[in-house]
Amino acid sequence: MTERANEFLITLAQLNPTVGDVEGNAAKARAARARAKADGADLVVLSELFIAGYQPEDLVLKPAFQAACRTAIEGLARDTADGGPAMLIGTPWVDDGKLYNACALLDGGRIAALRYKANLPNYGVFDEKRLFARGPAAGPVAIRGVRVGVPICEDVWVEESEDYENVVECQAETGAEIIIVPNGSPYARDKIDVRLSIAVARVTESGLPLIYLNQVGGQDEVVYDGASFALNGDLSVAAQLPAFVETITTLRWTKGNDGWRCNRPSAPELDADKADYAACVLGLRDYVRKNGFPGVLLGISGGIDSALCAAIAVDALGKEQVRGVMLPFRYTAQVSLDHAAKLAKNLDIRYEVLPIADAVNGFEKILSGPFAGLPRDITEENLQARTRGTLLMALSNKTGAMVVTTGNKSEMSVGYATLYGDMNGGFNPIKDIYKTEVFRLSSLRNSWKPDGALGPSGEVIPPSIITRPPTAELRENQTDQDSLPPYDVLDAILERLVEREEPLASIVAAGFDRDVVARVDRLLTIAEYKRRQAAPGVKVTSRNFGRDRRYPITNRFRDSGKPLPEPDETLLSRAARASADAFEG
Repeated sequence: MTERANEFLITLAQLNPTVGDVEGNAAKARAARARAKADGADLVVLSELFIAGYQPEDLVLKPAFQAACRTAIEGLARDTADGGPAMLIGTPWVDDGKLYNACALLDGGRIAALRYKANLPNYGVFDEKRLFARGPAAGPVAIRGVRVGVPICEDVWVEESEDYENVVECQAETGAEIIIVPNGSPYARDKIDVRLSIAVARVTESGLPLIYLNQVGGQDEVVYDGASFALNGDLSVAAQLPAFVETITTLRWTKGNDGWRCNRPSAPELDADKADYAACVLGLRDYVRKNGFPGVLLGISGGIDSALCAAIAVDALGKEQVRGVMLPFRYTAQVSLDHAAKLAKNLDIRYEVLPIADAVNGFEKILSGPFAGLPRDITEENLQARTRGTLLMALSNKTGAMVVTTGNKSEMSVGYATLYGDMNGGFNPIKDIYKTEVFRLSSLRNSWKPDGALGPSGEVIPPSIITRPPTAELRENQTDQDSLPPYDVLDAILERLVEREEPLASIVAAGFDRDVVARVDRLLTIAEYKRRQAAPGVKVTSRNFGRDRRYPITNRFRDSGKPLPEPDETLLSRAARASADAFEG
């Protein structure tokens, strides 16, 4: 490659690394560079901590893992002696005994430069202040005669303050011509708009074009959606890559009087429900494949939750890797059997009916002595759920297939997701999907499927499942006085309690019944221990159960529902305020 005075070709490798697969990730990087070389590119860019996979969590603290990552980076650096494109790649890096979240520039057979992440996120799914040392706000790196600023992810997300460096400003002031941002930015509903607003702010401040490269793929509960993009210095969109799919794209930047520009046709964006569905598919696919399961099985009840999960599973893995099991008892309605059979036929999956009466009766017989003289109650009803979970796990153990659980976020919130073995299994694709969205996504899937989905087109979920009113089946910890409000009301209350952490008084003031709000809040609080036992599942909201929302199980606090008292500032002495300021500073 030779330096071009007015042209700079950058290959964006929006790829799906696997945490811990250092050799596999290095192979992906080599393949991307080969593609960039064929395109005549000057530079190929990979995402944050690509060689390690993101997020590596405490794995990155292991000296053996750090050494493996460095060895892989050194090997990739030697490859660049061939005169082909330079490479920007994310890696953990140990320098003077400190571990950094770094980006390495590999060129001319050497590690030509290193840049360290300056601003470390410690909120939501992130815990980087515990893992990494904070790097300096460094200037740009020179690549084929072009000065490129390389802030890493959070380095563009924050404004300058006592705690955060304005890395982009520093790079602009020291001569950067283009900003390239390697990211590991998780998906959440409407996140693309948030990223764009952040990028617009940085371009506005610096006047420089900005490339936002994000990874794609599922890692445990977190899904990375890709959706990488670039902005010109005048804030026009230079490029938009597709979401939820691996893409290698070479952008041709040309230099004029107003700096570097690129104009490339952009991929269409997905609306919120389509993006959520695609995230569920990708999250399940990568959890199964990256953990080496041969396929999945799930209980199909004839209801909408298991129907949506079955459709997601087939879209993620293909019909050959999905097995459906109906586990009826004496209370199972014929319509449920009919719905389950029709769903399995539409999806063309392996399907079987295993009646559980003998097992439930056996449990009841064993317990007849200890239960003698005690009235029948919810305990006997819950034996159905326990039996189903046991049988599904037995099938999983025998075949190696992972159990897909099917409890939605509404029922997970209030502790009702135990009906069909929902607390047993390996992964739940709709764990962060409220019931009202379950209905929307089911209707959506009958008219659309995401690119790359392996399931059939057209109507896969029988409309009679979608239109069937939710049944009033008893579930664990449910009594007459604990009956739930309609799902549209329940979800509206939960959204305020879970996503916004609103006080009960403000929810009541918004027009919700006081007793209903108090009941839902009580159920949400006492179900914390159940959620701790639940399988991991795809995160699609800003506050999922698991990484984002962590409450103590042992917890005596209850919101009384009364208006919050105003703080009495007269009790705070001037000396106390000064001490607090000194401590925080």
